[in-house]
Parts: sequence; C-alpha cells; structure tokens
Amino acid sequence: MLNMRKMIVAGAAALLLCGEVFAGFKEDLDAAKRGNVRAQYDVGESYAWGKGVKQDHAEAVKWFRKAAEQGYAPAQYSLGLSYVYGRGVKRDVSEAVKWFRKAAEQGYADAQYSLGLSYVYGQGVKRDVSEAVKWIRKAAEQGYAPAQDFWGIICEDESGKGAAEAVKWYRKAAEQGYANAQFNLGVCYADGKGVKQDIVEAAVLFRKAAEQGHESAQFTLGICYSEGTGVKQDYAESAKWFRKAAEQGMEKAQVILGAYYFYGKGVQRDYVKAVKWFRKAAEQGNIEAQYFLGGCYADGTGVKQSYAEAAKWWQKAAEKGHAPAKNALKWLKKK
Repeated sequence: MLNMRKMIVAGAAALLLCGEVFAGFKEDLDAAKRGNVRAQYDVGESYAWGKGVKQDHAEAVKWFRKAAEQGYAPAQYSLGLSYVYGRGVKRDVSEAVKWFRKAAEQGYADAQYSLGLSYVYGQGVKRDVSEAVKWIRKAAEQGYAPAQDFWGIICEDESGKGAAEAVKWYRKAAEQGYANAQFNLGVCYADGKGVKQDIVEAAVLFRKAAEQGHESAQFTLGICYSEGTGVKQDYAESAKWFRKAAEQGMEKAQVILGAYYFYGKGVQRDYVKAVKWFRKAAEQGNIEAQYFLGGCYADGTGVKQSYAEAAKWWQKAAEKGHAPAKNALKWLKKK
C-alpha cells in the first residue's frame, strides 16, 4: 500500500513537472514571436532536445537562426553545430565554420574551441595550425575544459612548451571533472612527464576518468589492477574494468577479457564467453584474438571444432605477420 502511495505521488509530481515545462515553453514561444532573442534561443533548445514539446530539429534550426541573426552567440554556436551534424538542415561544415566564427569573435568559448578544431582538422576551412592554436588558446584561457585539455596536448606535441606546461593545463581541466584531461594527467603521473612520477596518483586519476566511461582509462585501470601498479593487485577488479572497456568496443580490452575467461583469471573460467570476446576483437582485426580464436576452433574449445574455421582465423593473423599463427597453419596442414 505504501509503495502504491509513493507511485501515485511520484506520478502526480511528474505530471505537474510536465505541465510546468510545457507552460514554460509556451511563455518562451510567445516571447520568441515578439523577437526576444534569448527566448528564440530557448525555443530552439526546446525543439532540439524535446523539452516541453515534440523534438523537431528543423524547428530548432529555425529559431536558432532567428536568434543567431540578431547576434546572439549561443544561438550562433548551436546553429553551427546543427550544420556540423546535419540536424534539421543539410550538413555543411563551411556554413558551420561561419557561425562558429561569429560566436567566437564575441568571446564565446565553446565556439572558439570548435573553430579551433575546424582549423586543426581542416573541416570547412583550410587547415591552419596557427589559427587553431589561437582559437583553442582563447577558449582555454576562459576556463573551457575541453580546450584546456587540448591545449595541454598542443603543449606536449607542437608548441615546444613541454610537459610541465601540459600538466598545468591538464590539471585545470581535470579539476573541472573533464575525463580526458584526468586520463592525460594520469599518464603524466604514471610516466613522470612534467611532474614527479606518482603511480598512486596516476591510478586515482585513471579511476576518475574510468568512472565517467572513458574507455582508455578503463583499460588502463584494468592494467593497473592486473599488475598491481598504484593499486593492490586484484584480478577480479581488473576484469571488471577490462569488461567496461570491452563493452564499448575496445579490441585490446576484448582480447584480454577473452583470455581472462579462457584461463579463469579474475572470473570463473568460461570457454564460451572467451570465444565470444575473442571473436569480437578478431572481427575488428586484432591479430592476437584471431590467433586465439583459431586455436579455439582447432581444439573445439568453447565452440564446435572446425579446422576450416581455425585455418580462416589463423590465415588472417598470419597475413599480418603473426609468427605463431604461421606455425599453427603449418601444423594444421600436417593434420
């Protein structure tokens, strides 16, 4: 009875909230029709995300454009994104750059970063490293975490400022909770680049990023637990983090997770699950997984025995120079 009351109260609260959201949208729409630039942007956001109204990207673009043409930087940026992803409008990266630039020139950090990336990758504009550096630095100096992280990468790779400067910028972004910066800062601590080596701090940072779903951090944390680097060795915990990365499609994690199941390392031995993960990695071209999968077919381990399938997977690995796979094929020809 108590649970039913909770459900009724929760349902009523949800209905009230929906009503408030819809009422808020109606107010914004009325103001937007009168030319209120912030309301036009808010209406665009509502249509873009389906907040208080049915999602409609074309309508979102319509209202973003109205606000953008009045010079409202957030709307200019959102309109640029619409062109990048082809949401509600035909994809046009040159048009996206146009709107990013308008917002960036007003000091809008998100747009400055996006414009910088456009110059990095030559999307919608000719590749220009100096322009990329200029705009990414502007966004970083405003405290925009993705730009701070990227600026750290630039400091390491291109600007000659060195690892210590990179650590400074990674830290700024990491302290805002930006997962990629937490991972990059963790690597610096692990390798002693730009900062005194501290494998415990590295593991702490890898965990912070991993808990946000950063697959490279999840994989690296799996290695930390496997080797006892910065943390107490724990194969079950290692398997947990390799699984998270594997489920995101990381082939290196998939082949290791397959091996964990094959040997019963950190998990209960399960040849069928081992084959499952070897196959996922093998289909992505991982030669170790192709070799292991071939072995499973040759022995009938976790899968019905098939020398033809064994030969198929060993051949794929052998063609990429995998010596054990070449030897396995020689053995198979003697069968």
